[in-house]
Amino acid sequence: MQEPEEKKIALELLETEQAYVNRLHLLDQVFYTELMKEARTGKTVPEEVVKMIFSNISSIYQFHAEFFLPELRKRMEDWNRNPRIGDVIQKLAPFLKMYGEYVKNFDKAVELITAWSEKSPPFQELIADIQKRKVCANLTLQHHMLEPVQRIPRYELLLKDYVRKLPPQSPDRGDAEKALEMIFMVAKHSNAAIAEMERLQNLWVVYQRLGLEDDIVDPSNELIKEGPIQKISSRNNSTSEKYLFLFNNMLLYCVPKVIQVGAEFQVHLRMDVEGMKVRELKDTEFPHTFLVSGKQRTLELQARYGE
Repeated sequence: MQEPEEKKIALELLETEQAYVNRLHLLDQVFYTELMKEARTGKTVPEEVVKMIFSNISSIYQFHAEFFLPELRKRMEDWNRNPRIGDVIQKLAPFLKMYGEYVKNFDKAVELITAWSEKSPPFQELIADIQKRKVCANLTLQHHMLEPVQRIPRYELLLKDYVRKLPPQSPDRGDAEKALEMIFMVAKHSNAAIAEMERLQNLWVVYQRLGLEDDIVDPSNELIKEGPIQKISSRNNSTSEKYLFLFNNMLLYCVPKVIQVGAEFQVHLRMDVEGMKVRELKDTEFPHTFLVSGKQRTLELQARYGE
């Protein structure tokens, strides 16, 4: 007799979960454990660095190995009597929020592996030694570390497929649909964590270019636009090259530094966006000219191409 489609998908979920737990075992019990042992005894890499590379992989491994995989296995053994997995996945979904921390840390972890492989030959040798083992299947540590990042989207795809193939009267329909909604929310949470991390990283780069001035560095700021601008001097009818950074709450009027050691720009003026007015000027000698007036002062500026 042909297996029902939804059972095939549920079995695929179980098989991929078993393979995934093996991968987590490799990350937590082999790579992390052995690198940690090396850090404690050989002092070739600080313990803190190893902890930062692997983030909360131990919690993720324990959850899947000790709870989700056994629950799923039990369900599939009992499928003919009780064909459902939706309720088990509902129990799983809230715990997937702990992936936010791992996903957010992923880029940093990969950077640390690269940096410490160059700095510490024994660290690099130990990783290379583990990668040669059969269990690694000729794949790098970085490749294995990507697996948890890709796991939540995989659950979402499998569960979507499962719900699609369920017969309308299936006793699992209500639970499976609710589980899919929960997984979707977790995936969104995970993506939002990545987007927020990228925003903060980009913001930090901008702050470094501005010389990390105390009154400007604020994690809640948002950069809207930046670019070169010409400052018009009415005194001698000339222009000089300046640079603007527009944030959600302030406009920074900067001068590019000639010798770029450290900061790239020097902030000449900070204008609050609140109460700021921008007015276009019709000037034949200087096209694309506009006035920016704020509480602090008024600037006459010229854009390059009317942008």
